[in-house]
Amino acid sequence: MLVIGSGGSGKSTLARRIGERTGLLVIHLDALYWRPGWVEAPPDEWTGTVAALLEGDRWVMDGNYGRTLEQRLRACDTVVFLDLPRLVCAWRVLARAVRYRGRSRPDMAPGCPERMTWEFLRWVWWYPRRSRPGVLRKLAALDGGQTVIVLRSGAQVERFVATLREE
Repeated sequence: MLVIGSGGSGKSTLARRIGERTGLLVIHLDALYWRPGWVEAPPDEWTGTVAALLEGDRWVMDGNYGRTLEQRLRACDTVVFLDLPRLVCAWRVLARAVRYRGRSRPDMAPGCPERMTWEFLRWVWWYPRRSRPGVLRKLAALDGGQTVIVLRSGAQVERFVATLREE
């Protein structure tokens, strides 16, 4: 299962909750992509890391990383797209920056203390216009029998989580 959406949409939290309810292995891509000091993984190495992760039989994986999105979409059986309003996402990004100020959050790589940059906040704000249409096109083009679930509110997320059972 793949969980995608804007920054601040709740991808990591939902992935963790799915893992708790289903027993699926939870893979937080942020924790694997970033190196201490917010250093990015080298592109070739990252592609190989994702390919190795996708070989597992049962998992829930959260994260965007557009360069490997199509690869991950082909490998999953279910995609959950968190399509929450930009104000909700922006507020959550700001709240997360305050909550984890100066330390790494649980779903992030060690040595990457939480930070809020204007660049990231702008990306979150413009996600509905700039990134969302491409994601929706990729989801519409899936032809491998994947189930696509689009959740647009916290209430929809809660109803979805309530349907999950251990496999």
